[in-house]
Amino acid sequence: MSEAKTRGEAPDRPEGDPAPTRRFSMLRNVFRMSGEKSQPRVGLVILGFSALFLAITGRLVMLATVGNEQVGLRRATSTAISAARPDIVDRNGDVLATDIRTVSVFAEPRKILDKDEATELLTAVLPELDAKDLRDKLNTKKGFVWVKREITPRQQAEVHRLGIPGVGFVPENKRVYPNGTAAAHVLGFANVDNVGIAGIEKYIDTQGLQDLNGAGLATQASDLKPMTLSIDLRVQHALRDELTKGMEKYKAIAAAGAIMDVNTGEMIALVSLPDFDPGNPVDALEKDRINRMSVGVYEMGSTFKALTIAMALDSGKANINSSYSTAGGAMHFGRQVIKEYHGTGRTLTVPEVFLHSSNMGSIKMALSVGVEGHKAFLRKMMQLDRMPTELPESAAPIVPGRWGEINTATIAFGHGLAVAPIQAMAAVAALVNGGTLMTPTFLKRSEEEAKKGGVRVIKPETSEAMRYIMRLNGEKGSARKADVAGYFVGGKTGTAEKVINGRYAKNRNFTTFTAIAPSDKPKYLFLAIYDEPKGYAESGGYSTAAWNAGITTGKVIERTAPILGLSPRFEPPIAPFPLMARLGAWGTR
Repeated sequence: MSEAKTRGEAPDRPEGDPAPTRRFSMLRNVFRMSGEKSQPRVGLVILGFSALFLAITGRLVMLATVGNEQVGLRRATSTAISAARPDIVDRNGDVLATDIRTVSVFAEPRKILDKDEATELLTAVLPELDAKDLRDKLNTKKGFVWVKREITPRQQAEVHRLGIPGVGFVPENKRVYPNGTAAAHVLGFANVDNVGIAGIEKYIDTQGLQDLNGAGLATQASDLKPMTLSIDLRVQHALRDELTKGMEKYKAIAAAGAIMDVNTGEMIALVSLPDFDPGNPVDALEKDRINRMSVGVYEMGSTFKALTIAMALDSGKANINSSYSTAGGAMHFGRQVIKEYHGTGRTLTVPEVFLHSSNMGSIKMALSVGVEGHKAFLRKMMQLDRMPTELPESAAPIVPGRWGEINTATIAFGHGLAVAPIQAMAAVAALVNGGTLMTPTFLKRSEEEAKKGGVRVIKPETSEAMRYIMRLNGEKGSARKADVAGYFVGGKTGTAEKVINGRYAKNRNFTTFTAIAPSDKPKYLFLAIYDEPKGYAESGGYSTAAWNAGITTGKVIERTAPILGLSPRFEPPIAPFPLMARLGAWGTR
């Protein structure tokens, strides 16, 4: 035996000896044994990661489902939440309409387990709800339904205390009108979704001035630029008050009135009675609540004689000293006979035709211009087409289908053509402001802005003649009842018999009174209307315009002139109508 073996030592091995291979094999066996022992732990790790993955996946699915529900909720309420409306203010900045924040109750029927219990609890705290209607809503498979819109804070607290899963609240904008019925027909109203339904409120929507972006960039009225109207709230109140009193005194079925700045076309006030509360417009759509100034069309009676005279003067067919015979007191057109109302039986000058409201004189002036000339003049004065304003509600005039000589004769004194009062106002304003016709507006604007859109329709000298004639009527004629001291008022009455079942009813009048102040340099045009006023003791039983619309107009001028900035002048103006004086017009001599 060798020495190495005897000592137990490993002898030196030449390269390629198999001993290292055995050592590596032993190491592999050791690692294999370790791997077999750790295999259960690896499985546990894999199982843990799998469970975590499934949990994340489930959560993502749930979030996706909830997200869709939230998208549905946002879609269902986006209009209510984002449709903020701008404030509407009068010409002085007083608020006429604004938004307030309110809360509405909604439900998600799929999340409500006991629909009957939910119905019982909700109707207990919101007794105005219809139980059957609510139960039907909750029994649907919809993801969202309204329970009640615009609840009070107390109601919100009571619903919240019920703790019904699937019932929640959403903030909304509610339109409020702090002045009640003031300017109702101008403002119109917005519905529960804050969408404009009528008047300026609807105009705002047609112009895209409300916030409908859906992103919540403007969630309240203060985020939007206010809309400034031409209306003066103080004047509006005074006009409505006087018309309300007159409607009661004269027992009229309806009344209306307006005040217009003749130099800008701005409507300073507009009233139509009966009216409504824009904040609670339950009766706004009833037929007797129409805006009689723009939706109603009427034969304006003798008010139209101002247009006839202006037409004759401007055409050159007449001058201020022309005269017309009214002998006989009637004119015949075939089988039709047109009579004077208060005939004089003598020859009348142009101013006298106006003062005595002569039908015959007006007819002769119109016929001197001719049928086609008459139609052309009235079309130029915007009396034959619909009058466009910011108010969506407007009616087209009723024009004769076949317009012959008899039509020109009757229209000359205000019968046979029915127009909206606001368009008649626009025409009269042009007659007295120097001759420029402007479309009426309910938005505040300057005189310079107005003139850019104005159209000259008569000569300045014709306008002076009309101012002179209207003032003469205020001093000596039927407009005396509106001649308020210090304001140099001019005007014209108009009484038309209403057409009932295709025939004129002699006991049913539609009365108007048109007035300007001051006549030498008009600033404002006033109009008052009564539908079927009755006679009374002081009037001797008469129900014609001077005894109702005329008296009301005088009271309106007296109350509103100081507010409008018209200072009284107790000395008459010096040479107010210089051209008329040079021509030696009747009444100036």
